Amino acid sequence: FYYFVRSCLEKILLQCILQSRTLSGADAINALRPFYFAVHPDFFGQHPKEREVNENSLKRLNGYLENLQKPGFRSFKPTQLTFYVREREPNSSNVQESFSASGFRAVSFTLHTRDLLSTVLDILNSCSLSTEHVQSLNVNSQPHKEAKSTVNRPIKWDKTYYSFTGFKDPEEELEQAQRVETTLLSWLDYNEASAVKKLKKSLPLRKELERLKIELSHELQLSDIRWQRSWGIAHRCSQLHSLSRLVQQRPEILENVKGRTVVFTDRSGMSAAGHIMLGTMDVHHHWTKIFERLPNYYKLQKRLLLLEDRISQLLGGIQVIYIDELQPLLTLEEYFELLNSFYNKLRDSRLPFHPRSLRGLQMILESDRYAPSLHEFGHFMIPTVCDPAALQWFIFAKAQEARENLKRKEEMMITEKELINTSTEKFSLDRLYKEPSVSSAQMIDCCKRLLEESLPYLQGMHLCVSHFYSVLQDGDLCIPWNWK
Repeated sequence: FYYFVRSCLEKILLQCILQSRTLSGADAINALRPFYFAVHPDFFGQHPKEREVNENSLKRLNGYLENLQKPGFRSFKPTQLTFYVREREPNSSNVQESFSASGFRAVSFTLHTRDLLSTVLDILNSCSLSTEHVQSLNVNSQPHKEAKSTVNRPIKWDKTYYSFTGFKDPEEELEQAQRVETTLLSWLDYNEASAVKKLKKSLPLRKELERLKIELSHELQLSDIRWQRSWGIAHRCSQLHSLSRLVQQRPEILENVKGRTVVFTDRSGMSAAGHIMLGTMDVHHHWTKIFERLPNYYKLQKRLLLLEDRISQLLGGIQVIYIDELQPLLTLEEYFELLNSFYNKLRDSRLPFHPRSLRGLQMILESDRYAPSLHEFGHFMIPTVCDPAALQWFIFAKAQEARENLKRKEEMMITEKELINTSTEKFSLDRLYKEPSVSSAQMIDCCKRLLEESLPYLQGMHLCVSHFYSVLQDGDLCIPWNWK
């Protein structure tokens, strides 16, 4: 009973704060510090899928908060967000040791508030974070005289007024609108104009990006140019211009890039997959050093491939692979250390695998798991700390299922590609793609249901299948794969 009364009193107190005080932008940032600490993408380096979801959700949340601070801004629509929140054990005082074994949990909530304070409280409550510190913030009380002189202050009538006059209660209408689940058609109808406007504005930059990419790929004889994150078109053009200037200033240092892939990412070096990484925050001096070190990187890569072969021999011929989309972006040095540690452990355990008994199967190494698993695409996901005896039993038990999954993977990839092409053609899309965190099975389900609909809104658009609704800054439409 005590906790029930306390909970009621806390709600009443918070409601009083909402009615009597406002929050500044700086106060809102301070109030949300626990939230930012729990969801910031930098803490999800070992989980690329969750990192990307949090990055995109933070962009949309920041846009929502910015709109709240614009004077006279009234056009609000409910905004659904999904975050992966880092978990902490309640009894732990050490920040570095306070996270549970799972590491994080998924949280989804919808924002529909019209002021900073209530929005901050909604976010914290949705993520089960404390709100006590919000009450102690130095928020600005609204002067009584100013409240009286507000011209656009809405009149709040008693419910009996609407019953007697037959007029619609705006609060009740808003509540009903919020209870209605967002559908694909209603969302496209509401956001089409905004997306078209942004897309038209981005078209010249898109052409410039394609031109720069083709020119640089041809000049340097690159296999491909990629980006780790979904940066905007303008940002990507700027990065290619920087590389182009370096080519003009120091053409001699770029002799060793032939046939390679360049990836713009958070740090410079060579990736585990053998791609040249150029950190977007680094200056030309750092990039120059990376190009100068390429011969040494290639020597280390040969040693890494030899190490993979040795692991394969110890595990009956199973192939060790690295998948960019499913694994964290490791440097060549980091991945070599991971492989070397695992190899030494296997070599000492002397597991009795028959030579070539597991040929045709695949595995990836992971440093953030404790138990082996089998992916839907047929490759084994093996933790570096896995007990060798448990590993042997697991591989033997799952070998046949792994072969079946690998075969199904090939069929699924063909089906996915066909459905993307068919959907692109039917809706006259300029492009249809998915985020890395969306699986092939989810993409197939999404496309099959899209093909049953009539969607004239999509003509000429860029459509991205994701986990939530969003219009990106360059006009791309993001829809959840499980749209209603």
